[in-house]
Amino acid sequence: MPMDLASSDVLSRARKVKLFLMDVDGTLTDGGVCLISSTTTDGPDPVVSEMKVFDAHDGQGLSLAHTMGIKTGFITGRSSPAVSKRAAELKVDFVYLGQARKVAAFEDCLQRAGVLPEEVAYLGDDLPDVPIARRVGLAVCVANGASELKDVCHFTTLRQGGRGAAREVVELILKAQGRWEEAVPQALA
Repeated sequence: MPMDLASSDVLSRARKVKLFLMDVDGTLTDGGVCLISSTTTDGPDPVVSEMKVFDAHDGQGLSLAHTMGIKTGFITGRSSPAVSKRAAELKVDFVYLGQARKVAAFEDCLQRAGVLPEEVAYLGDDLPDVPIARRVGLAVCVANGASELKDVCHFTTLRQGGRGAAREVVELILKAQGRWEEAVPQALA
């Protein structure tokens, strides 16, 4: 992410970040919800499974955040084993599933992480993300996010949700902190 696209205010906010929280559907995925049904021999009701597609660039970004000591967390409205699995793969520190209202999870996460709201970056895409965006030090909306969220955020990514937006935020944070060059050689396959 070119540094000249971020304002001095955004860079100042990014320098303070110790915790990067994000929504999942519409930020780490493209927002589609893919439900797959299949019949079973055990009964008449179909089995319904959920499938999510995660961007590898976002995964690399979250892995770099972890490597560089920035804690990460997911706060999402849906309960999904796929999200739990991806969080475990990426060593995400805090995972809150099934959060219809996200503020309580945010408050719990602040306490557990031992950080102040101004030390948190939050990435969202839609209306349920507005209350947290209003409270964090660096609020970010994905390029294809809701205009109401963009209006309260400090920064909007160039990339769309599920297409590298989270990676863009990690790069912004690490570059603002002067640690990107140190991070790059530590990237793991």
